[in-house]
Amino acid sequence: MVIDPVARSTDGESVRIARDVLCAGAGGSGAKICLPEGPEEFARALARRGQRRPVVIGDDRALLRVVGLLHKERELAGVPVSMVPVGAPAAVALSRSLGVPQDTVAAARTVLDGAERAMDLLTDDSGGIVLGGLRIPCGRDGGPNGGRRTAGGPGHRVFVPGAAGPVDAGDHTERAEGAEGAAGVGSAGADGASAGVPGADGHRPWWGPAARTARTALALLAPAAGFWGASRTEAGAAGGRRVRLPEQRLRIEADGVLLADLDRPVRGVSVVPGGQAGAGWPETGTGRGAGAGDGQGDGRDGGGELAEVVVHWPGGGHPVRARARAVTVSGADFHYRADAVVGGPVRTRTWTVQPGGWRLQLPRRE
Repeated sequence: MVIDPVARSTDGESVRIARDVLCAGAGGSGAKICLPEGPEEFARALARRGQRRPVVIGDDRALLRVVGLLHKERELAGVPVSMVPVGAPAAVALSRSLGVPQDTVAAARTVLDGAERAMDLLTDDSGGIVLGGLRIPCGRDGGPNGGRRTAGGPGHRVFVPGAAGPVDAGDHTERAEGAEGAAGVGSAGADGASAGVPGADGHRPWWGPAARTARTALALLAPAAGFWGASRTEAGAAGGRRVRLPEQRLRIEADGVLLADLDRPVRGVSVVPGGQAGAGWPETGTGRGAGAGDGQGDGRDGGGELAEVVVHWPGGGHPVRARARAVTVSGADFHYRADAVVGGPVRTRTWTVQPGGWRLQLPRRE
């Protein structure tokens, strides 16, 4: 049981509940609890697990770190991964789309009583992995100085939906809260004091918690500024106007078949493993249907063998769709967003489907 340090600092109560349920359910076999303080300790704890099944308590970053380490050691296909999501909704969006229950107790019971499910993934020619999906462009913040994918630790940058840009691993929750405040919801009371901020006498106004709850709710319900456009925060900075990224000239090939060339700009590209188009990616037109991502659906089964590729054109033209084992994108320096991480700049990159490349513990089917 590896407990992510960010989860311990942001929601210690959920961590305690998950730990108690898992330890009680482990019975005589016992559960080994690891409390790593950084990426090195995280990797060391995973390497010393022996025959124990790895269970990660934390957000999507923690899940990606475990899967990445197992992939690096060439053990991913043979080691089932279990997860108890702990974090803000934006920080656990990937696990939700994969079918992991979001309730702490339900997720912990799934670790104990669930069933392994083979899942497809994408690997790229640089050794990277994609569990949920990737898209190009990644957003304005994927520039040369932001959002780089790194090995982790201090300076590890992640792209959090709703945040002003890629943020450090240790403070993404605080940044997300700042983004909620950017929604412009009741930031000041009648006396001019900011909601929830102590006054001169050190007293916190009684309406503070309610104001924070309202800000959070509106930040989650506010419509996105556009899948291929800017984040909510960027849209707010632009006075509420929809901000669009420049069109890109990319050459896109799916199993050697040309989908787009440099002579015609594209608005965006999305690639989802296992043929589950629309799994957590808006505007692709398809999805898993009711129950997807709420922990009650079936999740995504591996063995699809093909990825769903969608190319969007400027002006709302009919998108080009294809299914392929390998997708190659080439062009001028471009960035891409793989799950919660921004990669690039690169001039060419190939992603290949690995059918049933990893196993995830999910609720048993009825």
